[in-house]
Amino acid sequence: MDTNADSLDALDDAVAAAAFRRLVRHLRHRHDAQNIELMGLAGFCRNCLADWIRDGGYDGDKAAARELIHGMPMERWKATRQTPATEEQLAAMEASIAKNAQE
Repeated sequence: MDTNADSLDALDDAVAAAAFRRLVRHLRHRHDAQNIELMGLAGFCRNCLADWIRDGGYDGDKAAARELIHGMPMERWKATRQTPATEEQLAAMEASIAKNAQE
């Protein structure tokens, strides 16, 4: 028996995909939750999800992956949804990135 196995790996792919889609739709709905805030709190954001689907085998380029996650082109997202980051948000993001860094 592999004691290093992660039980998450046993999760059915269809169930995992449904949960992922629900998460992305939730983030699309909650556009008031800024990426910088997500980074500061959890160490990931919508752009990270776009990178992760590319790491997982998505054939599209970075722009296509971000459009898929954001539900619109990145330029439109920035123009209609993104607000300027505060010094506090930037500091929280940096601290979170350091905390979540994997060796």
